[in-house]
Amino acid sequence: MGMFDGINISGSALTANRFKMDVHADNIANQQTTRAQLNEAGEWEPYRRKIVTQAAKGEQFNQFLHKAIGKQNISTGKGVSIHSVNDDPTPFEPVYNPDHPDANDEGYVMMPNVDPLKEMMGMMTASRAYEANVTALNASKGILMKSLEIGK
Repeated sequence: MGMFDGINISGSALTANRFKMDVHADNIANQQTTRAQLNEAGEWEPYRRKIVTQAAKGEQFNQFLHKAIGKQNISTGKGVSIHSVNDDPTPFEPVYNPDHPDANDEGYVMMPNVDPLKEMMGMMTASRAYEANVTALNASKGILMKSLEIGK
């Protein structure tokens, strides 16, 4: 493990959590957007909620497991990265609003599959993870600063 690995790992987590907060903010901002994209039939569809998945950088779990079982070597991670951003397959919610310009013949408007409560919860989780990584980054920085004082 190198001197700056702790800082690099925390930095990658800060970037990933900031990205997650941005996606949650986009979801919240588009919770009323009924014309976000065209489908295959050429009709407008509401905004689809985006879901972010993270993945560990570096070695995969199986490689860690084989090292732990075989040689008893200690392995360290390399941080996290954004693995993918996918559309939520949850169906759209029909809302009765016959005056809406996008209402169908029965007066229903298909609304985005965004639940503001879930988005706020995800935003809070990403925010707390961001704060935890700032604390870890500051601890790593403090350790490095103290190590510079050893030779004095």
